[in-house]
Amino acid sequence: MPLTIGDTAPDFTADTTQGPIRFHDWMGSDWCVLFSHPKDFTPVCTTELGVMAHLHPEFTKRGVKVIGLSVDPVGSHKTWAEDIEATQGIAPQYPLIGDPELKVAKLYGMLPEETAGSADGRTAMDNATARSVFVIDPNKKIMLTLTYPMTTGRDFNEILRVIDSLQLTAHHKVATPANWRQGENVIIVPSVSDEDARKKFPDGWEAPRPYLRIVPQPA
Repeated sequence: MPLTIGDTAPDFTADTTQGPIRFHDWMGSDWCVLFSHPKDFTPVCTTELGVMAHLHPEFTKRGVKVIGLSVDPVGSHKTWAEDIEATQGIAPQYPLIGDPELKVAKLYGMLPEETAGSADGRTAMDNATARSVFVIDPNKKIMLTLTYPMTTGRDFNEILRVIDSLQLTAHHKVATPANWRQGENVIIVPSVSDEDARKKFPDGWEAPRPYLRIVPQPA
C-alpha cells in the first residue's frame, strides 16, 4: 500500500552528502521535508535544488529540516552540487540522500517493490515516479504527500504555505481555506461546537452558513 497522510514515515539508514544518517534520529523533534529526484544532472531538478537552497532559511525558521533524495550515489550528488551552484547561484546546504540501491525509493513507495537492480543503467524516465514531496511532523507522521511529473517544477513557496497551515492547525482547532496565506482569516473546525467556540473566540465569528464559521487567525 502506498504511504498516505497519517502514516508513520518509515525509518531508514542511508549515506548522504553530509554523512551517514538514521532518518528518525536525524529528524529529532523537528518537522521535515523529504523531496526526491529520479536522477542526478536532470534539468528541472537542478532548478528545484537551487530554489530550495535559496529558501532553506525560511524552512529553518519554521523548525523544518530539509533533506533531498536522488536515485544515484552520494559521489554523483557532490558533483551535481557544483553544477547547481554554478547555474543557480547557490549549492544545497541540506543533505542529499544517496539511494543507488533504490532502497529508500521503494520504502517510500516511489518505485515498485519488485523493481530489480540498482541505479546503474536506469534513466530518469525509469525513475519518473521518484518526484515526491513528503512533509513529516515531529511525531514522524506524514502530513502531506505530493508527486510531480518530471516536466513540472515544484513550487516550494506552496510547500512553505502548507507548512504554515499545518503548524497553525496543529495548535489551534481551525482549518485554513482555499488560497490561505499567513495572517489571513481561518475556519473553525466542525468538531468544535458553537458553545466551545465562544470560549475560544469570544469576539465571535462570521457564519455565512452554520458550518462555515470564519475568524481571524489565532496568535
